[in-house]
Amino acid sequence: MSRIAIIEKDKCQPQKCNYQCIEYCPGVRMQEDTIVVSEDDKKPVISEELCSGCGICTNRCVFNAISIINLPETLDEDPVHRFGQNSFELFGMPTINEGSVVGLLGPNGIGKSTILNILSGQIIPNFGHYDEEATWDNVIDHFKGSQLQNYFKKLSQNEIKLAYKPQMVDVLPKVVKGEVRPLLESVDERNKLDDVVEKLELSKIMDREVKNLSGGELQRISIAAAVLKDADFYYIDEPTSWLDVKQRLNTIEVIRDLASEKRNVLVIEHDLATLDAMSDYIHVMYGQEGGFGVVSKLRGVRVGINAYVNGFLNEENVRIRSQPIEFEIRPPNQLIESEIITQYTDFDKKYPSFEINVDAGEIPQSQVITAFGPNGIGKTTYAKMLAGITKPDSGEVEDEVEIAYKPQYINTDFQGSVQDFLYMNAQGYGTPLFNSDILKPFDLDKILDKHVAKLSGGELQRLATAATLSQDADIYLLDEPTAFLDVEQRLKVAKAIKHIITRDDKSAIIVDHDIVFIDYVSDRAMVFYGTPGEHGHATAPINLRDAMNKFLSDVEITFRRDKETNRPRVNKHDSFLDREQKEKGEYYYLEEEP
Repeated sequence: MSRIAIIEKDKCQPQKCNYQCIEYCPGVRMQEDTIVVSEDDKKPVISEELCSGCGICTNRCVFNAISIINLPETLDEDPVHRFGQNSFELFGMPTINEGSVVGLLGPNGIGKSTILNILSGQIIPNFGHYDEEATWDNVIDHFKGSQLQNYFKKLSQNEIKLAYKPQMVDVLPKVVKGEVRPLLESVDERNKLDDVVEKLELSKIMDREVKNLSGGELQRISIAAAVLKDADFYYIDEPTSWLDVKQRLNTIEVIRDLASEKRNVLVIEHDLATLDAMSDYIHVMYGQEGGFGVVSKLRGVRVGINAYVNGFLNEENVRIRSQPIEFEIRPPNQLIESEIITQYTDFDKKYPSFEINVDAGEIPQSQVITAFGPNGIGKTTYAKMLAGITKPDSGEVEDEVEIAYKPQYINTDFQGSVQDFLYMNAQGYGTPLFNSDILKPFDLDKILDKHVAKLSGGELQRLATAATLSQDADIYLLDEPTAFLDVEQRLKVAKAIKHIITRDDKSAIIVDHDIVFIDYVSDRAMVFYGTPGEHGHATAPINLRDAMNKFLSDVEITFRRDKETNRPRVNKHDSFLDREQKEKGEYYYLEEEP
């Protein structure tokens, strides 16, 4: 069996462990150079040819820096790229179909961004020969007879024009100064500015400074800047973070417009409902985070997403998850009766240009309540009033209950490692209960030695949510906990939240926009409606189906359930199902379709 050895250099600290991996390696004891010390950085290097895969070095490494990974037996191809000895390997490349939107679906840390870097020419593939200089001639020869041969030939000769929407849009104000209008006018090569501004609802912020925009506004500006360019290939990395459901559907429309013009689009997205509606085809990616990633065969969008949900790729005969993701179909009008943790009267808050009114409600024990609605409608203001950070102008919010609050935007000023942060901010850190219910479900054991300031968006999100859930509180108030998380991580977060509140008879209120996540985790829901930026109104926590029907009817979107997996799917506008459900007033099915 072929295997790869991964050493995370950031974690490896031989000066503190005195090379335990070398001392206990059976191969080294037999006078073989299975593990040697690099002359460059004095850190260990593992020979994959000599490694027996015993795993002793993995267990002996006190910093969890070593992974010995057995590759799938069906994987008989050479890697497309490897970053160095004992580093990440990528197998396979996606197919780009003209006039189609192709989606990449898979966990974080599995090579999706590496693929975009290769396709954009920032990385020249070395096909595993990391000790040799990579050349375009080798790339073109390697892909001889395939679609990618012609692509890389044109790319190497600068005959392809690319447009790229990056993942981390929150750094945009650091590199772009000035107002939105001149920024978008300068990239409007398709003469579609007015159309894109209207569809992405940007007219109200066109004269604002980029540095004063919210996360959702920065996301829409980044999408607009990418799709306005006259390019041959468009690479869109996670376009829906911080966007509400309507804005996600608007994003789908502008991206689908590119495909209708016979342009090529590759999208990385973790919102299954959005990816489903946006894409024509899907590549499922699997492997091990930070170790290796494999691009599966091209599949139709429904077949591909269902294969991912089920955790098994039939054509490759590969199981990518031990259990399928299961979506419950709950009785439409049944609410679990339980004791009330707290309740509040009608309350409101007025600002010079915005007002939010909240209907009286109750928060029951052992239930997850989701809150959804358009951006700029008052969800975060509601959360801050419930948490006691902001005082309402009228009405009462009971203040005898303890509330643990995770804000939407997370402060990254902490100086120190993840372990330091947890030691100072997480209750029960180091106990067996914390390790089993929080540390491992949130995969924090893998990043304990990382500095908080260097965490990715998803890692920071998991850390903040985990620290909040560790608090001894009656209600956990989480504002957009799924931002930057992949599908697997969203599932783990949902399970961890439900387990903790059920175990301790607590409650959770979650503000989020991912319909699939909301469907998976919710017991009840609140709907926020009104005029964004002017006036918002929040319902009491009600039946999820009633809440979804109210919200979706306001935005004129209908969902159905996939007959194989029961996952929510968006109906195409004015399709037969869309018209039929609107006539019945059933915008969101929670029972099996007839």
